[in-house]
Amino acid sequence: MQVLELIIFAGLAAIVLYQLYSVLGRRVGRQPEDTPAAEGAAARPAAPDRLAEPADEGVALTGLAAVKARDPSFDVSRFLAGAKGAYEMIVKAFAAGDRPTLRNLLAPGVMASFDTAIAQRESEGRTENVEFLHPPRADLEKADVAASDLARLTVRFLAEFRSRSKGPEGEAVDDRRTAELWTFERNLKSRDPNWMLVHVDAAEA
Repeated sequence: MQVLELIIFAGLAAIVLYQLYSVLGRRVGRQPEDTPAAEGAAARPAAPDRLAEPADEGVALTGLAAVKARDPSFDVSRFLAGAKGAYEMIVKAFAAGDRPTLRNLLAPGVMASFDTAIAQRESEGRTENVEFLHPPRADLEKADVAASDLARLTVRFLAEFRSRSKGPEGEAVDDRRTAELWTFERNLKSRDPNWMLVHVDAAEA
């Protein structure tokens, strides 16, 4: 009887152990390797291959940057040296009443103003001669470029010169110190390298 009971219990134990093994050995629920590749990519974004390049926002250039963008050969030092030469030439030509020289350097509106002053001086029987005591100082004050590639550069001039004038009342010598803002204009796409004087303003010394 005891032997029979032992056989029965052994059989039941074997059945229970088999069922436990069947349950424990089976994969229950979602396993890490069961996750689809697409879901893994969504859960953890892949690192970019390279840094994103900044987008071109089309920022408009202004001032000297705009001038150089349209004319890469533009050089500020060379321009200011030319502006100083033009300043001396124009001041001397105006004093001497040299209209042909002025027409080559002045815009029509400025030429008209200068011509009126020269005509007034001539009508009074006066003559004038100018001598620079020191080379004028020239500093770039402002730079602008229009959409039509028309550049305008304003230069601040400081100068000391001696004016010798002669009129009905006799001769006079006058030492002057001036501060002026001269605006020069040029189409940057033009083959003509010359700048024209388009505006003159008084400035603080």
